[in-house]
Amino acid sequence: MHQQKRFAALLAQAVLLVCTGASALPALAQATNYQAAIDNPARTADDRKDDAKRKPAAFLAFAKVTPGMKALDLVTGGGATASLLAAAVGDKGQVWAQSHKASPKLEQRLAAHPQPNLHAVVTPMDKPVPAGAAPLDLVTMNMNYHDLVNAGVDRDAMNKHVYEALKPGGYYVIIDNAAKDGSGLSATKELHRIDEAAVVAEVTKAGFSLDGKGDYLHVASDPRTQPFFKMGGQPDDKFALRFVKK
Repeated sequence: MHQQKRFAALLAQAVLLVCTGASALPALAQATNYQAAIDNPARTADDRKDDAKRKPAAFLAFAKVTPGMKALDLVTGGGATASLLAAAVGDKGQVWAQSHKASPKLEQRLAAHPQPNLHAVVTPMDKPVPAGAAPLDLVTMNMNYHDLVNAGVDRDAMNKHVYEALKPGGYYVIIDNAAKDGSGLSATKELHRIDEAAVVAEVTKAGFSLDGKGDYLHVASDPRTQPFFKMGGQPDDKFALRFVKK
C-alpha cells in the first residue's frame, strides 16, 4: 500500500508538470524508472530527508531523464543530484559529478555506496566538462549558479563549454534560489538568490534556447527578502529552467 501511494504521488507530480506546461507526462515505464531511482539503496538517509523539499520525481521529469543518458552534474557538492541521476540513467548510462576541487563528502558517498556509472571529476568551472565525457545528453546545476557569481567564475566561458559538450537536442537544467524580479545579480552574495531573468540572459547568450520553466519548487508566499537558511524552516522560492541546444 505504501508503495502504491508513493507511485500515485509520482504520477501526480508529473501531471502537475503538464498543467504548468513544463514537461510532458512520462510514460508508465518511465514513471516506474523514476520511482526506482528514488528508492535506489545508493541514496543516503540525508538524500531521502531532503526529498520533501527537492521533489526528485518532479526534477527527473522536468530534466527529461531517460535510461542510457550521459549526464554531467556541475558543482555537485556531496553528490545527491549526481547519485539520483546515476540511478535513473541506469547501467547503460554514465554520470560525471563535477567539482572545482576534491569533495570529501562525495568521496565518502562513493566509498560507502559505490555506483559504477557515477564518476567524480575535478575540473575548473570555466572548463567544467571532463575529457572523454562529451557528447552529453544532459547537464545539471542545482542551487549553485548564484555562488558562481560570488566566486567570480567566467560564466560565459562555462556556459559555452557546456553548450559545445552537449549533443544537439541536449538539455542544460539550472535550479536556484529565486531573487526578486528585476534584481539581476544584486542578491547573490547577501541573500544567496539570483534573478531568474539574469540566468536566462547569461545562458541564452551561449547559444541555448529556453525550453521550459518548472514551478514545482515555486513558493508564492516567500517574499524573497532573506537567505533560505534564515527563513526559520519555511520553504523558499526556487526556479527551474531547462535550456536546449538546437
